[in-house]
Amino acid sequence: MKKNWPMLVVDDEDVMCESMTAWLREDGYPVDSASNGQQALELAKSTDYAICFVDLKMPGGMDGIETMMELRRIRPEACVIIITAYAAVDTAIQAMKEGAQEYIVKPCNPQEISMLVARILKLKKLQSENAILRKKLSRHYRHRDIITKNPRLEEILALTQDIASLRSTVLIRGESGTGKELVARAIHFSGDRAERPFITVSCAALTETLLESELFGYEKGAFTGAAAQAKGKFEQADGGTILLDEIGDVSPKLQADLLRVLQERRFYRVGGNEEVEVDVRIIAATNKNLAEEVKRGRFREDLYYRLNVIEIPIPPLRERREDIPLLAEHFAQRISSELGKDINGISGPALKLLIAYDWPGNVRELENVIERAIVTCRNGVLDEQDFSWLQQPGSLENWEVPDVSLDELERRAIIAALERKHGNVKEASAALGIDRSTLYDKLKHYEIAR
Repeated sequence: MKKNWPMLVVDDEDVMCESMTAWLREDGYPVDSASNGQQALELAKSTDYAICFVDLKMPGGMDGIETMMELRRIRPEACVIIITAYAAVDTAIQAMKEGAQEYIVKPCNPQEISMLVARILKLKKLQSENAILRKKLSRHYRHRDIITKNPRLEEILALTQDIASLRSTVLIRGESGTGKELVARAIHFSGDRAERPFITVSCAALTETLLESELFGYEKGAFTGAAAQAKGKFEQADGGTILLDEIGDVSPKLQADLLRVLQERRFYRVGGNEEVEVDVRIIAATNKNLAEEVKRGRFREDLYYRLNVIEIPIPPLRERREDIPLLAEHFAQRISSELGKDINGISGPALKLLIAYDWPGNVRELENVIERAIVTCRNGVLDEQDFSWLQQPGSLENWEVPDVSLDELERRAIIAALERKHGNVKEASAALGIDRSTLYDKLKHYEIAR
């Protein structure tokens, strides 16, 4: 992924600076050059360099060691390689004690430099992959792991820090695929409950009786197959946080049970007579407008107000298009590393295409699209043709509406989405901008086979 490894060469000798810059560019790396330390620091403020080559002896107020130390302060992840003459090898070794990664001796050998760079980047790539794997294993996400430069989302992330250590109930509202669980994790892992359990329950994935057992647990003999006592998710989350995902799909009976838990932090296991008390922070998430659900009589008003102590609305991706290039590059780097494919970034025309798309499935859809493009990419750079299958929104004025009922239009849209997503209901629902449970209902209604 050479496009993602920019280099900096700092040397007051024009010939040396130009030669090394040319050698590195021939190897495919983007390279900047500076003739003194101050110029190098200005460049480093705007570019995240992977490797900086710094001449040890430079005239003026800032020598190589001072330049290296300032570069490491601005870019702690950058590797600094000291360039030195034979007479100053001892000083170069001293520079390594101060934090330099390596040193090379003039006159420099292009092949030696290529091998050195390849070795350092291989190590950096392994470190990056290990960090991704560790994060996947621990599933710990804090606010700094959420990629955005959107002012609204930055305000939301600031709010998550303010409320992280409170026990107040939080309601996260947003369309499917916007990252509601990620925000919930940011709240939990940024607060004083970070070392305690974080438990997620999808309220739409289970029937009422199964969800009741899942949440509250059950006693031995409570029902056929209950061979032993089992703790529910609330008990498992004791001392930590429970995320009730898709809370708008909970049945009226369970709404009443949840209201009691919110009020008293106590409940009964299914088939039990003894109250269980827990210390748990409750975060709820939904893609529905619960205030509207209350008006229609489908959601308890008292439960809504108990849940809605702190409301966090997550903007859809189409309302923060400035994040699309950041997210796309992030997904491309992470997924290509996981799949073992060498992808050198995303072309400008491809990024314009991604920015123009409305993303009904939001960030989750963007991640899926990037993964598919990487799997089918053949030239090492994600370009327009790698996203040619992505359905771009057309003008309604130029769209010829078929002479069929609305139900038939919806049925065709569902079939088309399932075909595009190879029968994956989760991805199809995200692409259609509806909840999975809603899509399951429609599949049953229209008698569509998966």
